[in-house]
Amino acid sequence: MGSIVPVLALMQDYDTSGDGAGAIAGCLGGGLGCVVWLAVFVVIVAAMWKVFEKAGQPGWAAIIPFYNLYVFCKVAQRPGWWLILLLIPLVNWIVWLIVSLDVAKQFGKGSGFGVGVWLLSFIFIPILGFGSAQYQGGRTDVTV
Repeated sequence: MGSIVPVLALMQDYDTSGDGAGAIAGCLGGGLGCVVWLAVFVVIVAAMWKVFEKAGQPGWAAIIPFYNLYVFCKVAQRPGWWLILLLIPLVNWIVWLIVSLDVAKQFGKGSGFGVGVWLLSFIFIPILGFGSAQYQGGRTDVTV
């Protein structure tokens, strides 16, 4: 989702060559940054799995790229074609804000929490998934 960018920014390697090879080599070498990134990634996927299950959607959808965004739109009670809007640069920021606010609303949370989902998904999605929040929206069947 859109929250992985801050994590990648935290683990960047200051490469003097400018080609980014140092960052890639550091990660492939099993550096601490890769371990942190992998741990955050696993937590986010597990949390999304729980969020999807709470909303009556298939949890395994969290591991499928793009399909997880489609299901997230469905959890937010938005049409599935909004996935296309999430793929358009600049438009995706606004659409992701709307979807995040709607997901927070569906779980009985306020707009402040929705902004948290928008900007800090790697913190707020686990709160939704592993916390006591219950999905309050109606069930929407996911069909492709």
